[in-house]
Amino acid sequence: MTSIKFVTDSVCDIPPALVEQWNIVVVPCFVNYGGESYADDGVHLNRAAYYDGLADMDETPTTAAMPPAVVKDYVEPILGEAEHIIAITTPAKLSGINNAFRLAFEQMDIDADRYTLLDSGSLSLGIAFQVLLGAEVAAETGDVAETLAAIERVKRQTKVYATVGSMEFLRRSGRVGWATAGVANLLNIKPVVDVIEGEVEVRARVRTFNRAVDKLADLAAEQKPVDRIGMLHINNPDGIDRLQNGLDDMIDDNTLTGLIGPTLGTHIGPGSVGVVTVGHGWKA
Repeated sequence: MTSIKFVTDSVCDIPPALVEQWNIVVVPCFVNYGGESYADDGVHLNRAAYYDGLADMDETPTTAAMPPAVVKDYVEPILGEAEHIIAITTPAKLSGINNAFRLAFEQMDIDADRYTLLDSGSLSLGIAFQVLLGAEVAAETGDVAETLAAIERVKRQTKVYATVGSMEFLRRSGRVGWATAGVANLLNIKPVVDVIEGEVEVRARVRTFNRAVDKLADLAAEQKPVDRIGMLHINNPDGIDRLQNGLDDMIDDNTLTGLIGPTLGTHIGPGSVGVVTVGHGWKA
């Protein structure tokens, strides 16, 4: 059996207990505000506290991919622990993270056949499930080719849906213009989006946040039967409760629930809610 180790970036939102269980290396992205740069590593930046103060900040925070040197700092210590490293990152279409990983691996003393760098094409738990289910297959088979094939199936079977509490943060981040955000907020229009191959697409536009959450539940239910499901939010436990009520028959002991990380959350803002599903078809 080949010893396989997984590396990813902090956009993945993998719960700390599962990071520890599967011995996953998570390289932090960075959030910049107040003249400082903070690593999203669970130590330098408290997610809940950050979101509590986000709306009142005088300047709009920015986010940044980690430099290749940071990737090297996290990966080099494990080079002797695994025969093969699989790194799964945030989409190259949305961030420079994948490129930072590529440059880091090229600069390290590691043969090209000892690592695989993958673009997840997804966000948050959409990345996490590729890592976690890949780690499960790697532990069972010890086969790199079989593990990579399983990850690709997980990728194809994963659906990521989300809605935002306010368009204001998308406007601040430059993702939408003043006019679009202003009209949407005035009319209380909530977009429901999905993420496919690194592209964020609008699936629906509804008039209230509760309807948007209900639409998330409907979209997730369309994916039945599912093998895994996860729910995410930004300081919105009420939104998660409503979503969970709409997904009651899909919730099980493997369901993941947590906060969306600040690298993504800075751009969509407090109140946002998301759901991620992985269809049973990935096991085929």
